[in-house]
Amino acid sequence: MNFENLRVGDQIEYTGELIVMRDAAHKRLKEIYISGKELPIKLDNKIIFYAGPAKKPDFQVIGAIGPTTSNRMDKYLEFVYKLGVIATIGKGKRSLEACKVNKKYKKHYFITPSGMAALLSQKVKKYEILAFEDLGTEAIQRLFVEKFPLMVGIDKYGKSLW
Repeated sequence: MNFENLRVGDQIEYTGELIVMRDAAHKRLKEIYISGKELPIKLDNKIIFYAGPAKKPDFQVIGAIGPTTSNRMDKYLEFVYKLGVIATIGKGKRSLEACKVNKKYKKHYFITPSGMAALLSQKVKKYEILAFEDLGTEAIQRLFVEKFPLMVGIDKYGKSLW
């Protein structure tokens, strides 16, 4: 999907791959990178979704999954953009520094509805753990989603909804 013409407030339904990462996975990934070791995943052209799924019911692909507060990952934003990440998804306002980083790298930050984790889980068609399984819900995971609702919270110009 081409995000080139999107601006703050634009809404889309995204179909494709998402990489799920939260605080612990970001921290460990950066530690591995700094140590000079090979990263367990490639993030080039990937979208990171700040989330953690609930326990999976037998009849679903994944448990309820909703966005987590994004500003906790602000300190890792430039790091993941340098690794090739094309966008991030979460909930809530981000720091002024995050707006500047989005502008510098010409990337978008999307928000998705919080409080609708059960509904969002129905948009997930495939799910797998990619790395750091020992972190439980904070492991790095891959989702394939269909018609996943997103709104541009910060655009590539650094403009913010907030």
